[in-house]
Amino acid sequence: MENKEFAKQLELRTKRFAIDIIKLSGSLTNTSECSVIKNQITKSGTSVGANYREANRSRSKADFANKIKICESEASETVYWLEIIEELKWVDTQKLKLTIIEANEILALFTSIGKKLKQ
Repeated sequence: MENKEFAKQLELRTKRFAIDIIKLSGSLTNTSECSVIKNQITKSGTSVGANYREANRSRSKADFANKIKICESEASETVYWLEIIEELKWVDTQKLKLTIIEANEILALFTSIGKKLKQ
């Protein structure tokens, strides 16, 4: 797969991930504890795709690398919040497991991209 095609596919994947996170967040109850987590996971989970889109439109290699690091950081934070939700058993475990798998795969992709940029 060419770089442009890979970038297009990853943009679509991170957008779908953002939608999944928004749906997950919307399924959480409205307790004060849940509200904090809902806000955090929605921000980090949607930020991954938004920053990746920005990376693909960056003006320099340094700007691209910076945005990729942000994507990696936001993906890592999202995994953290998903683990918290899982341990608290706030949503159906089966559906959550799929989202956690996707979050970890996205994190691995951005970690790999970031490492290749350092070479």
